[in-house]
Amino acid sequence: MTFQQVSEPYDAYDVLVVGGSGVDTLVQVGALPVPLADSHQVPPIHEGAGHTGTGVALGCAALGLATGLVDFIGDDHPGTLVRERLAGTGVDFRPLISPRGTRRAVNLVAPDGRRMSFFDARDPDDLRMPPEHYLPVLSRARHVHLSITNFARHLYDDIEALGLPVSTDLHDWDGLTDHHREFALRSDLVFLSTAGAGERIGPVMREILRTGRAEAVIATAGAGGAYLLARDDRTPRLVPPAVPPGPVVDTNGAGDAFTCGFLYGRLAGRPLEECAQLAAVAGAYACTTPGTSLVGPDDLRAVLTGTAAPAGPVPPPPVAPPADGPGLPEPPAPQQVTATGA
Repeated sequence: MTFQQVSEPYDAYDVLVVGGSGVDTLVQVGALPVPLADSHQVPPIHEGAGHTGTGVALGCAALGLATGLVDFIGDDHPGTLVRERLAGTGVDFRPLISPRGTRRAVNLVAPDGRRMSFFDARDPDDLRMPPEHYLPVLSRARHVHLSITNFARHLYDDIEALGLPVSTDLHDWDGLTDHHREFALRSDLVFLSTAGAGERIGPVMREILRTGRAEAVIATAGAGGAYLLARDDRTPRLVPPAVPPGPVVDTNGAGDAFTCGFLYGRLAGRPLEECAQLAAVAGAYACTTPGTSLVGPDDLRAVLTGTAAPAGPVPPPPVAPPADGPGLPEPPAPQQVTATGA
């Protein structure tokens, strides 16, 4: 591991993102699941910087938030793609070199925008970021967003010592896998997808609040919208999906955009429910182009002033009532297909 030459940190960061950069290879397929065959002819395959940390950093910067990103990348071609993507975006990217190279993923994308991702978790288990690299920027942050890369969990003690609020995205956590648990229980805002826990998503959200420090848990349900559960809530509140500004072509990055919209609202002091509405709009925007379409602050302000397009509610994936409490709220009858992130 060698240190990279970097400039002095920003005077302050609204959001400091830790971990989660990498390169995505996007393959457009005719349907998911892909039928078994020796080969499939597909449209041109796209390769570019992506992954959750990159997406959250770019999304926050596009919303006008002072944003930093610390992570490991490789001294390789994918690492160059990450650097080039972040250059000139306003993101203060401060990388170290990983001995295993830059993380990668292959994402299969169906015509309706659904995707299946194959993630290359190549970081060694003993990879650690030296405090002398992250403490100078951590001490300048208003908010920290931790990707669930293993080395990031070792920053929690310093984050708590500095009294900083922290968020994380558990993605498709099933509520059982140990890798995600510390992130779930030591974060103030916890995002995840309903895809992993399925019908158990309600109990999983309640368990995070019961045993952890979170003030709110937000579960995205793709075209079904999202669910918000705060400490004062008895049951999760439905967050209706937002109408995308164009056809849904690719849901890659929708969950990251959702997170950015929520953090934008929270850093502005907005109530949790308004933050979730902003998040839904940001997630919907991300679905309208290959890769991620970044929403701007004017689009989110339109939500708060009532000038944005109305949401078209659709039902979420079937969710059975949990055994230990009330189930998720049922949305109105379906009207049109929309997307908020997954």
